[in-house]
Amino acid sequence: MFDPAPDYPYAESLHADATPAPHPQLAPVLGLLGRWRGRGQGGYPTLDEDFAYAQEVTFSHDGRPFLRYEARAWLLGDDDVPLRPAARESGWWRLLPDGRVEALITQPTGIAEIAVGHAADGAIDLATRQVATTPTAKDVEATRRRYTLDAPDTLTFTHDLAAVGQPLQHHLSARLRRQS
Repeated sequence: MFDPAPDYPYAESLHADATPAPHPQLAPVLGLLGRWRGRGQGGYPTLDEDFAYAQEVTFSHDGRPFLRYEARAWLLGDDDVPLRPAARESGWWRLLPDGRVEALITQPTGIAEIAVGHAADGAIDLATRQVATTPTAKDVEATRRRYTLDAPDTLTFTHDLAAVGQPLQHHLSARLRRQS
């Protein structure tokens, strides 16, 4: 087992029970750290009808200037009971010293997005710079995402999408609450 010298800068983060201090470049997004849950509404011209969904988003870090991102969603029935998994994605957001954000977001459906944007005043705006898809994935041309801390315990999420021949337009919105 690797046993770092005491002066190794990240020695404490190598132990499973230790939580490293956030990197200073994470300052604009520190309010996002943690697990968020809530519900939202979605729709798109290629879908038969709008839908309700539940969502869980988790932001974490390992002491470096990267934010680990994971999101999953479930379609909800009329009684707000989950019907089935709807979406899942994970990735990394790289924070730069001036508040710029570079994000890599992947989905198991064969879509990988590289997004760029900015974090300031409790809001993070990301727009795709490039989308890569596997040969059988849905054709996605662009996305735009906005995460806004409305209060210390409330996160609003909106997602615009340009896919399958449709122009960039509203696709999802959710209101999430911080989980303890």
